[in-house]
Amino acid sequence: MNVAQIKILHIDSNHPLLWEQLEQAGFQNDADFTSSKEEIEAKIGNYQGIVIRSRFKIDQSFLDKATNLQFIARVGAGLESIDCEYAMQRGIHLIAAPEGNANAVGEQAIGMLLSLFNHLKKANNEVKSGQWIREGNRGHELEGKTIGIIGYGNMGKSFAKKLRGFDVTILCYDILPNVGDENATQVSLVELQEQADVISLHTPWTPQTDKMINSDFINQFKKPFWFINTARGNSVVTEDLVEALKAGKILGAGLDVLEYEKGSFETLFEGEKPAAFAYLLQADNVLLTPHIAGWTVESHQKLAQTIVNKITSFYSKQPF
Repeated sequence: MNVAQIKILHIDSNHPLLWEQLEQAGFQNDADFTSSKEEIEAKIGNYQGIVIRSRFKIDQSFLDKATNLQFIARVGAGLESIDCEYAMQRGIHLIAAPEGNANAVGEQAIGMLLSLFNHLKKANNEVKSGQWIREGNRGHELEGKTIGIIGYGNMGKSFAKKLRGFDVTILCYDILPNVGDENATQVSLVELQEQADVISLHTPWTPQTDKMINSDFINQFKKPFWFINTARGNSVVTEDLVEALKAGKILGAGLDVLEYEKGSFETLFEGEKPAAFAYLLQADNVLLTPHIAGWTVESHQKLAQTIVNKITSFYSKQPF
């Protein structure tokens, strides 16, 4: 179809190829990275498409004003900032790009795990402060361990693929059936909790995964375990995680995401630090990064290219 009449509003900055390739394909691009949500709502009725990251929520109020919207494209893995059910009721096509940063997430999860196993954070800080402590930093090897992956979509599969060379047993748990592959054996949650030495979380945020990692969940594990979260901070009750760290139920944690993050993922929080967060900041067996697991030079380009491809594919199939 002729896309020359399709106007797309970009409300977050992205890799320039996204804009350039959409323009080359014939779409009309407009950008507004600074206006408030209310100001965007006042003009969204003029657009057929919108490209977002996470600047604000696309809720029912917004969608009611988007009278001509045909698609919403989020340059990221998840769609939790969008009222998806209402958007689909309105016939709006939803686009995300989990393929675009899956490799980056898998690599960071590996990096966090190896760092925890080998006390790299603690050892680095000690050497820089003039201490040369070898026995106190004796590490663990991945070989022979059982790695449990919760959520076996693009991110979980990327992590499992990268683990293949470590001679580990890889188990996955997912609410969908038959997602296991040559890299991971799908098991029940009970079996995962019985066998895992490491748990890596790769679930989207949904009402079902909200606060999923809590004391009850943690205490179902037969063995103490290491925990990696490169998924969503709201899936973990931080106070319960800290109690498990203090008790030795969780041996160490690599957290790229925190429940204290703003919904935009761009900032942390304002005001006094919660006690649980203060503990994470000083713990030697905790690694913290600012939601950057999928945030590489390469994924910046891959995400944009994935969105371009999905937008152009959507319109190539439309009869109108």
